[in-house]
Amino acid sequence: MPRIADPTLADRVFTALSRQIEAGTLLAGQRLRQDEIATEFGASHVPVREAFRRLEAEGLVESLPRRGVRVALADRAALAEAIEMRAALEALALRHAAEAYLPGHLNALAEADHICAQATSPVEWEAANQTFHALLLQGCPMPRLMQTIERLQLSASRMTRQLGLTRRLGLPREDRDHRAILSALQSREIELAAQTLARHIRRSLATRAGVTG
Repeated sequence: MPRIADPTLADRVFTALSRQIEAGTLLAGQRLRQDEIATEFGASHVPVREAFRRLEAEGLVESLPRRGVRVALADRAALAEAIEMRAALEALALRHAAEAYLPGHLNALAEADHICAQATSPVEWEAANQTFHALLLQGCPMPRLMQTIERLQLSASRMTRQLGLTRRLGLPREDRDHRAILSALQSREIELAAQTLARHIRRSLATRAGVTG
């Protein structure tokens, strides 16, 4: 079995900074100072510049002529793109995951949906909703796809937060799309479930974020 390569210093810097950006520890518009980051990681400027290039490719930072690098500012067009990519890729992941669900998996999904529907606080609802969506894709045998989806989920949340577009949901609330996805999966109509999931992501995120396609 081939050995997985250890992360390089550039990998470590990229991972640490991307997590801080997605978590909101590093704020939109905040300058990233190469000297400070190199000192923090005990690195030369070379791996830090490589990490910056990768962060820029991910849309997390932007280079400014003669002004260095800063955390990227969110905009509605970028958020709409992230939502559309999530819809397409999560539907793809569901097609592969649903083929390999273990016995009892649909029961776990139904329980997550029930908890979501009964939630009376935003924190409780968000946790149950995340559990439901994670269970939908659990077992997808495509690790690179799942890594991409995770980055998109974090990016969409970050941009929604930065733009101040998140609106309060009336709770408790039932989610008809969740029920439709479950019904399709129980009937082994996987393609219908995938299409419903894609529609659900486009509609629910666009509604919550105030984005229209």
